[in-house]
Amino acid sequence: MITTSIQGIPVIDIAAFAVFVALWVGYTLLAEHRKLRERTLSAVMAAHRESWMRSMCDRDNRISDTSLMGNLMRAVSFFASASILILGGLVALMGAGEHGYQVYRDMPFAPQATLESFEMKVLLLAGVFVYTFFQFTWALRQFNYCCILMGAAPEATAEAGIKDRFAGHAARLQDLAANTFNRGLRAYYFALAMMMWFVNAWVFLAAAALVVAILYRREFKSKSLQTLKGALDDR
Repeated sequence: MITTSIQGIPVIDIAAFAVFVALWVGYTLLAEHRKLRERTLSAVMAAHRESWMRSMCDRDNRISDTSLMGNLMRAVSFFASASILILGGLVALMGAGEHGYQVYRDMPFAPQATLESFEMKVLLLAGVFVYTFFQFTWALRQFNYCCILMGAAPEATAEAGIKDRFAGHAARLQDLAANTFNRGLRAYYFALAMMMWFVNAWVFLAAAALVVAILYRREFKSKSLQTLKGALDDR
């Protein structure tokens, strides 16, 4: 007899989650691969960051640069706060136990899932938002380091070589912070796909594949990428 569940959790759900993780990890490795990354939106933005830091070194008044950095940090803070709120809601749902499961079962799209399966999905979804919180808070700390580094930027009268080296280091630190932020944001996309798991395992996989397709297009083929590339070529 073929086993259809393990500890009350359907095998199809376990297999779907394994494929989901493979898609997530696989896309992350693809997007961050050293050779492929040269053609991504992240790589173009890294070049713009270095240009920004180099231009900042030639300015006596750097208030506008600190304001731009503040805007970046506020965006990261928003997502970090949202992660905590979502995580709190998921923890409350887990605390509701069978009552939450019964409400879920009464929904028209809910499959004939077991309580164990429902709790597993909620727990794993909560785990995703724990991951996003750590990513966003680390990105926020890295942007804080960028602020300190910008405060130590060479004066406008400094030698060009000193400015160039500073711009390279400052842009690299910003790039690390942005990549961390991107991983957290990417987790949000995959979390949205994961919500489809409560409908059906096949719908869940279809949503995960759609997320990968959307992320790939935006990172490698988007009009924004072409515009930013054009801005680099015009310099």
